[in-house]
Amino acid sequence: MDYRVLVIEDEAQIRRILKNALVDEGCHVSEAGTIKDGLRQVGSTNPELILLDLGLPDGDGISFIKEVRTWSDIPILILSARFDEKDKIDGLNAGADDYLTKPFGSGELIARIRALLRRKTRLGEEVSSVIQFGNCSVDFANRTVFRNAQEVHLTSIEYKLLAVMLSRPDKVMTQTHILKTVWGDSYADSTHYLRIYMSHLRQKLEENPSQPKHFLTEIGVGYRFKQ
Repeated sequence: MDYRVLVIEDEAQIRRILKNALVDEGCHVSEAGTIKDGLRQVGSTNPELILLDLGLPDGDGISFIKEVRTWSDIPILILSARFDEKDKIDGLNAGADDYLTKPFGSGELIARIRALLRRKTRLGEEVSSVIQFGNCSVDFANRTVFRNAQEVHLTSIEYKLLAVMLSRPDKVMTQTHILKTVWGDSYADSTHYLRIYMSHLRQKLEENPSQPKHFLTEIGVGYRFKQ
């Protein structure tokens, strides 16, 4: 297996065991011990698979999965000592592709990895944490946005709205879907919020906000991002 794998695990001994098993299979392995470092590694090493522990020093691995899923479908295999069914469901619902409970044998681990990588290859996925459009560049791993090589400050809501729009290029998203995703279910009918914040994005990222080329309105339905 000639693949790039990122191992996110806070216990150095376990990281070493996982790395040795993966290197024996021909993989190129990167390591991280925190969510913050893991997100940085995703951007810098462009892995083709992530092995993720849920209990990390700076937060729960679930938050890492949700963050990565705003820009990427890279396969994520959870490796956790948590065996409760709810933990498995929460991880998979957040966007993980598989869940393996510790302790486990190296044979089962490699078999799970091979299955995920075969699926990825069939789908022909190309994973990137950087999206470019017009004169803008968005680096989701580092949470930075640039326009004409100058960094653009976005509020947390503006950034989340941008991530949602960029997650499905050329696909029309309804106002209700966007509102629920960005603000929550209780804001499903608050279309004025969406209009205001979409205007903010256009002002900050479009060449001509009054005639947008990337954040397009689909009258009566919602919005569409055109790369």
